[in-house]
Amino acid sequence: MNGPVILVTNDDGVRAAGIAALHQALGPLGRVTVVAPDRERSASSHSLTLDVPLRANRISDDVISVEGTPTDCVLLAIKDLLPEKPALVVSGINRGPNMGHDVTYSGTVAAAMEATIVGIPAIAVSLDRSPDGRFEYTQAAGVAREMAALVLARGLPDGTLLNVNVPNVHAGGIGGVAVTRLGKQIYEDSVVRKTDPRGREYFWIAGQSSTWAVEPDTDFAAVKRGLVSVTPIHLDLTDYRTLEALRGWPLDGLATQRGGADSGAGGGEA
Repeated sequence: MNGPVILVTNDDGVRAAGIAALHQALGPLGRVTVVAPDRERSASSHSLTLDVPLRANRISDDVISVEGTPTDCVLLAIKDLLPEKPALVVSGINRGPNMGHDVTYSGTVAAAMEATIVGIPAIAVSLDRSPDGRFEYTQAAGVAREMAALVLARGLPDGTLLNVNVPNVHAGGIGGVAVTRLGKQIYEDSVVRKTDPRGREYFWIAGQSSTWAVEPDTDFAAVKRGLVSVTPIHLDLTDYRTLEALRGWPLDGLATQRGGADSGAGGGEA
């Protein structure tokens, strides 16, 4: 098929139902290739594999599995595995939302970030959980297709990606779309201490519960109302208000410090 090259990836693994739905939905828009982790890599954030070699396995003509993180997948695809640079990268459909502070942990969002860093428009798409625990990806895939078509036609500003969260509604349809900002989460019970059968302590970081600050115009507020949340995320993390404040601090003393045998990380070879 002719048309733009579109790269699809995720952090739930190459065989996840969400990426299959996304692959199919984007087919009419161009030449779609899936390059995704060989297994689940949730919460891998923007990590690269630097200490072991990576292996890629071609499952079919347009599906490749990589023994690495979502960021690895995007980098390998763009630099080597694809015959040409993609016009768009779409990451998802994630099993569960990526809103508020979760974007800093999310491998789904990180994959879109990696594409943005190398100058390719990117979208991260996630599906909210439902009370009954079911994940129905059809509506989310349709949302992803329409969003992808818009980005292909209009582009995105440099350094900006779109984080899209879709409500998990089984009946009645999606209530609309809201352009939002990131919400604020309050995490609880994020670390569980347990003891194994041999009496040794271990820790489990998983499934922490969280609550949301009740604020208008946020991704959480939109999804809770049954709306698709579209949040622009910029890679420049500089806090420009604090930048000006820091220029008023007496920082000159930092430049007078000298490394030495006892100075720790500050010391280096002459």
